Amino acid sequence: MPHDPLRLPQRPRRLRQSESLRHMVRETRLDAAHLVWPLFIQEGAASEPIAAMPGCSRLCVADLLKEGERALALGIRAVALFPRVPDSLKTADAKEAWNAKGLVPRAVAALKKELPDLCVITDIALDPYNSDGHDGLVSDAGEVLNDATVARLCQQALAHAEAGADMVAPSDMMDGRVGAIREALDLAGFERTAILSYAAKYASAFYGPFRDALDSAPRAAGGKPVPGDKKTYQMDPANAREALREARLDEDEGADMLMVKPAGAYLDIIQRLRQETTLPICAYQVSGEFAMIKHAAAAGAVNERAAALESLLAIRRAGADLMFTYFAPQAAAWLKEA
Repeated sequence: MPHDPLRLPQRPRRLRQSESLRHMVRETRLDAAHLVWPLFIQEGAASEPIAAMPGCSRLCVADLLKEGERALALGIRAVALFPRVPDSLKTADAKEAWNAKGLVPRAVAALKKELPDLCVITDIALDPYNSDGHDGLVSDAGEVLNDATVARLCQQALAHAEAGADMVAPSDMMDGRVGAIREALDLAGFERTAILSYAAKYASAFYGPFRDALDSAPRAAGGKPVPGDKKTYQMDPANAREALREARLDEDEGADMLMVKPAGAYLDIIQRLRQETTLPICAYQVSGEFAMIKHAAAAGAVNERAAALESLLAIRRAGADLMFTYFAPQAAAWLKEA
C-alpha cells in the first residue's frame, strides 16, 4: 500500500538491517578468552554428577586433566578449582587447607605438568576444610575470627603457589587478607603468583547449589554456637558504595584483579567498579544463576543457548573483563559456531 515516508533525519534501524551491519557496530564482544571455567574436584578415582547443577560433576584428578585439555581446545585459557573435602579431613582449625599433599596442590601440580599453558586459579578460603563450614576460623563463642584466619589463608596460598598455581583467589572476605597474602608470597619467592581478590562478594541467596556441591554450608560442630549465615563477613546485598571501598583497599594491598560475586544481580556493581579502577574486573556467574537458566530451559520456558549467551553478554557489557561461568564449555562451543 503506497505511503509517504516520515521525514526522519535519524533512523537507528538503518544499522540493524543485516547481520553484517549489526556485527560492524556491535559495542560488546564475547569470546572464549573472556571465560573462566570453575571446576569441582574430589578425592578418588571416579567423578560424580551434581544433581543441583545439570552437566556439572565433582571430578577426580584424571577427569580434571581431560576437562583441562577440553578447555584449551575450546579456547578457554583458565580454570578455577574448588575442592569437595571428605568430612574426615574437616577440622575446626581447617589444617587440611594448607596440606602440601592435599587434593588441591596435587590437582594443580598435575594440571601444570600436563597442560602448562592452562592458567590455574585456586580458591583461598577455609570453608571446604572447616568443620564449622565458615570461610574463617570460628571461636568458641561463635565469632568468625579475622586475624587468625588471615594467617591460615597465607599458609593456604603458599601451598597452592608451591604446587604451581598461576593465581590465588581469596574469596573469604576477611579484612587485610590481600596484603598479608601478597607479603607472604613475595617473601617466599612467589612474587609472580597473581592475586585475584573477591573484592565485592555478597551474602547472596544464589550460592545454594555450590554449597551443596562442596558440602560447605555453615553447620554446628562440637557444640559451638555457629552462625547460620556468612553475613558478618560477606557484603550486604543492599550496599554499593561499600563495594568501592572494599575494591580500593584490595587494590592498595596488591590485588592484580578484582572479583564481583554474584554477577547477574550485581551488574551495577561491575559497572561502578569499572569506572573506578584500571585493574581487570572478573564477575562470577554463580551456581544459582546457572541453575535457574538450566532449569528454565528444561521446563521449556527459555532457550538455553540464547539465555546463557545473553546473560554473559550483559555481564561483559557492564564492564567485566573475565567471567567465571559453569556455561564456559557450552558457551565457547556456541561462540565457535556463530
